[in-house]
Amino acid sequence: MSGIRTEVVWAALNRSKALMDYNIYNNIHKKYEFQKQTLLADNSLTEDEKTEAIKKLSKTYDKYKVLKNEGTKRICENCNQECLATLWCEYCIRNYLKTKFSNWTSGNDDIDDLIQKCQTETLNPRAIIEWIPYNKLQNIEFLTKGGFSEIYTAKRIGGRYEVWNFKEQKLERSGFNTNVILKRLENVENANNNWFEEAISHLTISNKDACFVQCYGLTQDPLKKNYMLVMNKMDIDLRKYLQQNHNQLTWKVRIFIVREIIVAVYNIHKKNIIHRDLHSGNILHSPRSDRWHISDLGFCGPADKPTKKSDYTNTHNKLFASKIHQFENFPEPRNATEEEQEEFHSKPHDFHIPDNIDDFGKSNTNRKSSSTSTISDNFEDDNIYLLTKFNELQINSANDTHNNFIKDETIQQQIKNYHIDINDEDEICNNPYFHSEEQDEFDIPDGKSFLLHSIFRIF
Repeated sequence: MSGIRTEVVWAALNRSKALMDYNIYNNIHKKYEFQKQTLLADNSLTEDEKTEAIKKLSKTYDKYKVLKNEGTKRICENCNQECLATLWCEYCIRNYLKTKFSNWTSGNDDIDDLIQKCQTETLNPRAIIEWIPYNKLQNIEFLTKGGFSEIYTAKRIGGRYEVWNFKEQKLERSGFNTNVILKRLENVENANNNWFEEAISHLTISNKDACFVQCYGLTQDPLKKNYMLVMNKMDIDLRKYLQQNHNQLTWKVRIFIVREIIVAVYNIHKKNIIHRDLHSGNILHSPRSDRWHISDLGFCGPADKPTKKSDYTNTHNKLFASKIHQFENFPEPRNATEEEQEEFHSKPHDFHIPDNIDDFGKSNTNRKSSSTSTISDNFEDDNIYLLTKFNELQINSANDTHNNFIKDETIQQQIKNYHIDINDEDEICNNPYFHSEEQDEFDIPDGKSFLLHSIFRIF
């Protein structure tokens, strides 16, 4: 299918997403069918481009079905099991990986068991946890030292698994050397076993949601004997990004970044865990997909689990989290006159500060339900408004992409002269707000109850 105009395909996918009415298409299956029919009716696409767009759409749909374990099942022609994916069979992939268990070992039974467990729960060909031999890594260079670990850059020879070959019934790698990050864990001899807990967090959480930096597996430094996480390489953290680009960021981009962070934190909390070390240095940017991902899950865990960081403290053995507070009857902030200041200080205001810290959270109990309801209602109204505005922006952005493409065939021809590696880790992402299908695994609830639907995703 040569001659496919990649930018036009992405623009059409964007439009099919932006035109959707979430009140009608309120689950993943309805969304898929709407987008598929919209693409088939899109006159801006050639037949080959329609096929390519629907293929990308179907990849994302397959990933979501397997992740959520929902949708129409089919009988796999090879293993005869009922599988959800159409472009691969999740059971065939897992069975294939099981046959390879005897071909590798980390030298540590706990690590072997952990990786094998992850492989038997594999969702798709590109999200497989592996034991990666150290000799499969080259050009290893020290990058930086964090608070608890050292970080290195490296090249991974041969890359990760990429596709499932139905004909030969095997997984196939990309064949390209890929840039990775190596994060050195605590010394394996350390009695507190924190290094293993961090490995569990990364290996079991990161590959199930695209909001996390993807972890490919574990390796071990043969000299120092430390285990190292092998992770996808990002280009910059949020703090540095804002420092370098704050003068040129549009509101659309700013809100997009905020939305990415909101969804990531929501997905963490939905798993009944908290990050415990989230800051702008742990929010990383992917250079190809133009997406933001959460990293450093070393302290991630259940909310009722004691933190490992010594500088974290709990008051009265309680864990405090952020709440939405509502302060009422305050005047509009401005430079006040003396009369206005006197009026302000003489007027009763609707808040209460308890004398005893143990009573904190018990105040205003009688108003909690009604206040929460009011906040929730206002929040949902704002969601609908923001959703409408985002859709308008998305349609305009998609149409602009298409129109600019049509107006400048010369530039497009020059683009075609460049080599595009379709197997690269972030694939083709010409539209910065429409990321590649490998990053489309966000678990966002259907309907309008959650702030900012996945406006810039296929689904």
